[in-house]
Amino acid sequence: MRRGEPRTLREVHEVVMDRRPPNDANPSVWLAFRLGNARLYKAVADVDRGHHHEALYWAGYEERKAGEISAELQAEGMPAE
Repeated sequence: MRRGEPRTLREVHEVVMDRRPPNDANPSVWLAFRLGNARLYKAVADVDRGHHHEALYWAGYEERKAGEISAELQAEGMPAE
């Protein structure tokens, strides 16, 4: 495992793949994973300037996925009508 935070987009991709939960993991695990990924991509966008826009794209992607999971969790918690 690398010491310190990832400094390039490639390193973030590697970290994301290394810590990816199993497909059948609890949705709350996936939510935390997606939100953490978004934070990493945003941070590296400011450091790896050659990949700034691509890193911001991935941050947005992860935020959209987190939003989908969050909506599903909220829908499950609501009483059936």
